[in-house]
Amino acid sequence: MSAEPRINDRIRVPEVRLVGPSGEQVGIVPLAKALELAQEYDLDLVEVAANARPPVCKLMDYGKFKYESAMKAREARKNQAHTVIKEMKLRPKIDPHDYDTKKGHVVRFLKQGDKVKITIMFRGREQSRPELGYRLLQRLAEDVQDLGFVESNPKQDGRNMIMVLGPHKKKTEAMAEARQAQEARKAEAKANPGKSQNPAEAEASEAPSEEPAEA
Repeated sequence: MSAEPRINDRIRVPEVRLVGPSGEQVGIVPLAKALELAQEYDLDLVEVAANARPPVCKLMDYGKFKYESAMKAREARKNQAHTVIKEMKLRPKIDPHDYDTKKGHVVRFLKQGDKVKITIMFRGREQSRPELGYRLLQRLAEDVQDLGFVESNPKQDGRNMIMVLGPHKKKTEAMAEARQAQEARKAEAKANPGKSQNPAEAEASEAPSEEPAEA
């Protein structure tokens, strides 16, 4: 069967197995009778199973069918989950502030449903202390255990040590939650346009200014 099914006068067989507009089985009828019924219902006769003997045809609004099929395909592509592996690099003697920053990125990636490859980079004498990297990876895994799990245990790779974290949530779930949160924010902003600013911002916005505010 080609990408575009044969419809109406393009169907060239003596008889067809006809399916009605509501999916009811009409039976095997001459092609002329099937075309007559299509005209009577103001619908199209569409060949849905060309290789059957006789071919199966259905009465439907083909234009509407094509439009709905295109919308379904578009929605499926929109919701399609792509496996993404993010990467985060750390040093074994990372300071607390940098650690919190890096951990924040890992949390964000896991919430988005992405995997995260954590790489500990050893330099110089640090290569003789692999336990430092191992303990750091264990600490990170414990800090984000509510959002992800250790998919690939820490292992040495040359001068680096690598661990992969996988998200508890599937990518499709994360995407759906993100869309719902965005829609909720839009609805709240629309319902309460004056509550999106805190008092300081509101006061600043009301004050006259000769120069445009910086972005």
